[in-house]
Amino acid sequence: MEYVRKRLIQLHHCRGIGWKTIYKMLKHDCTLEKIFHYTPHELHHYFQLPEKKAKLFFHDLQAIQSVNLIKRYEQKNIQTVTIFDTDYPFLLKQIYQPPFILYCHGNRDLLKQKRMLSVVGTRNPSEYGKDVTKKLIKGLVEQKYVIISGFAKGIDGFAHRDADRFGGKTIAVLGSGLFHIYPKEHDTLFQMLAKRHLFVSEYPPDKRPAKHHFPERNRIIAGMSLGTLVIEGKERSGSLITANFALQEGREVFAVPGPITSATSRGTNLLIQQGAKLVLSVEDIIHELKLME
Repeated sequence: MEYVRKRLIQLHHCRGIGWKTIYKMLKHDCTLEKIFHYTPHELHHYFQLPEKKAKLFFHDLQAIQSVNLIKRYEQKNIQTVTIFDTDYPFLLKQIYQPPFILYCHGNRDLLKQKRMLSVVGTRNPSEYGKDVTKKLIKGLVEQKYVIISGFAKGIDGFAHRDADRFGGKTIAVLGSGLFHIYPKEHDTLFQMLAKRHLFVSEYPPDKRPAKHHFPERNRIIAGMSLGTLVIEGKERSGSLITANFALQEGREVFAVPGPITSATSRGTNLLIQQGAKLVLSVEDIIHELKLME
């Protein structure tokens, strides 16, 4: 299995392929050994890769050495968790298109925790949103829930900080590689959280943030969790994308109501209107989650 892990890590760093092609390759050969002996023409034939992408992938496959990658990452305290590993999060493995690899920095043991709740919201929270975040996070960590969020400005950042402040644990899921912490304003927060908590990314550490990474990241935030709590969010926002991922995977969605005149509460109010659990206190969340345990 160790050889399969290393081959998967090597594939994951190659250009010209994505999740679906790696999935096809695993179905074609679960050991991935054959892939390393195919010509660009055979790669095109077996996996319907366009000629240019097949050549690009073939080039990278020959040039990249997984042993060197792993050694470099370990020197930077980055660990790789593949979908074949025993500590790969159980709930995440159940989603549509689970990430094949998680690159981790920090307390890897948090991946084994069963009580996980994602907390997301607007990048521009009101004082009401900040107060609600603090109150709910305090109650959740007292019940030993690990708080998962996306390390964005706003509610995400407050959720991570409050989890740490109240003695809880938190996992930050990034939309960039671990060598490119984003946003830059959170460098200090990263240093503070890295000691006791966990940072996770499905992107290789050298990968810079890109716009399309963040919706992809949101499926991981929702996928690792028993449920998703939206504190404030506009009608069209990343927070609602995360909530929709949670719904698609049959997870619970919680939403904090707000003034009908507030744009940042319109999204949460709509979620409630559509059937999300209305949250007036932390007990509303804990009661529902305990039914799922």
